[in-house]
Amino acid sequence: MPVNTLLITPPFTQLNTAYPATAYIKGFLDNKGIKTTQMDLSIELFTAVFTGEFIDAIFKQADLLKNYDFPLVWKQKQEYIDKVDMVMNYLRVQEVTAAYQIIHKDFLPHGHRRIKLEKDLSTEFGMLGILDKAKHIATLFVEELGDFINANVDEFFSFTRYAESIARAASSFDTIDEFLQYETTLIEDEMIYILDQHLQENKYDLICFTVPFPGNLFSALRCAQFIKQEYPQIQMAMGGGYPNTELRRLSDPRIFNYVDFISLDDGESPLLRITEYIAGKIGVEGLERTYLLQNDKVVYANKLPNTIFHHKNLPAPSYVGLPHHKYLSFLDVMNPMHRMWSDGRWNKLTISHGCYWKQCSFCDVTLDYIGNYENTTADDLVNKIEKIIAETGVTGFHFVDEAAPPKMLRALANKLLERKVYITWWTNIRFEKTFSKELCALLSKSGCIAVTGGLEVASDRLLAKMKKGVDIGQVARVTKAFSEENIMVHAYLMYGFPTETAQETIDSLEVVRQLFMHNCIQSGFWHQFACTAHSPVGKNPDEFGIKVTGPKFKGFAENDLYHEDPTGAEHHLYSQGLNIALNNYLNHKRFDIPLSDYFDFKVPKKTHPNNFIENFLKE
Repeated sequence: MPVNTLLITPPFTQLNTAYPATAYIKGFLDNKGIKTTQMDLSIELFTAVFTGEFIDAIFKQADLLKNYDFPLVWKQKQEYIDKVDMVMNYLRVQEVTAAYQIIHKDFLPHGHRRIKLEKDLSTEFGMLGILDKAKHIATLFVEELGDFINANVDEFFSFTRYAESIARAASSFDTIDEFLQYETTLIEDEMIYILDQHLQENKYDLICFTVPFPGNLFSALRCAQFIKQEYPQIQMAMGGGYPNTELRRLSDPRIFNYVDFISLDDGESPLLRITEYIAGKIGVEGLERTYLLQNDKVVYANKLPNTIFHHKNLPAPSYVGLPHHKYLSFLDVMNPMHRMWSDGRWNKLTISHGCYWKQCSFCDVTLDYIGNYENTTADDLVNKIEKIIAETGVTGFHFVDEAAPPKMLRALANKLLERKVYITWWTNIRFEKTFSKELCALLSKSGCIAVTGGLEVASDRLLAKMKKGVDIGQVARVTKAFSEENIMVHAYLMYGFPTETAQETIDSLEVVRQLFMHNCIQSGFWHQFACTAHSPVGKNPDEFGIKVTGPKFKGFAENDLYHEDPTGAEHHLYSQGLNIALNNYLNHKRFDIPLSDYFDFKVPKKTHPNNFIENFLKE
């Protein structure tokens, strides 16, 4: 008897486009003849919360609790209730007639975010940027309501995560288990109501939750808790990025009060085996890469050798059944590259599985999703692209690779042009010298509008220690080649790498300043170095001059490690200054301010000359 399966993305993930995990699994299980439905509970809940009726309930709940943080929102509550539906409709479909009304200075309430706006937005959007101007004002309106909900009604609420604080570095299951025993919040009640409506209309044997991030775990377990109570006949599985990175030493049985199976790494073969197990075709010994409970003990069932479904043989992801009309385009940061993550619809697809470089010492290179590199053909990719466009009607693609290989990008670009398939696309790369002016021109012609990549620390000593395989000069020339072909560049930046000195941090900021000044990069984001259990640094801390101090593993998650860096700077002190400087640069402002002015403590003088990047570009 076939196992009817429901795949769920729990709240909250990206709101402008579907998270691709369920689409990949649905495409695969459909291909195997298994009846599969997918549900984006994240966007379903978000759009249910931001309605006049629900926002009215939020204000009533806040009043009941006597919580009135963000008094400007509270004072204008009726305006928020009356206009939230109209604003949400605009964020779904940017219709110009509605935009004129939204940008009128007195139409939407002026809350704590809106009052900080300059009176005239023409500097950012010109006199004709009506749609974007309205999108920005509408985004601020929804964010003000989000701030109010978080402060007064549900401290776990956030736009792209839920209860992340209790799932991060959760070496013990105690806190999560404790919060699951508390009464549900107003937001959780709505989530369970939407789920229940779906389960009353459809009959399932297996429900699978993808948990890509810590901010999806609690909501997934809340849903599973409800299903266990109300639909005990349904079995439940959990997989995705969070289990893959954090639950590799799982021994605490309590999570199995909520789910029946937890799978690791690529979900195709584990889920196929779970459906066969539920159908009675195989026993426990036939399961692959799957945790389950036997005799009150956590057992890892992993039949060897594993069934291998090579990247080149997998079917296209299937986006059938996802509510494409409900996704929202936000514009919170007025930077053309930064908006890519929250604005517009993007079909997500991987060019290659894993990373062809897989050497960076801060990265989880020992895990399958990075360490197991597999490729396919350009024809296969374009076939998948055409199938996805037919399903979604969307021609935007975000290739979500760890690092898209230049050779494959060249082949893909040529194939798109040859077959006259017109798409708009962006991807993640390594800034390697293969990206010549000629290759960048070809990628641009095929529809590439942006790339992201890790500059990390702008110090050649640390780049070598990281095994990045690039140097500053190379990054400058490659990023400039992209920019000259109108391909925007976003740089992932890191501070606090083991043994990084104060001097190196300031010199890194100077390199970043000059890269922005010379239009090599248009956007960036600073991350403080995190030592993870599956990276070369986490596995060999002595080699990198740090000492791991915790947390003590207590049977549940293990990923982020606390560490001391005795020879490095006090890294956390630099966070605010680095981010203020970066925010100025990505808005093309204040390049002439001395770097020391961004910090409220004494920092070293930069050692790089003002023409440091310019000299590399001349080479």
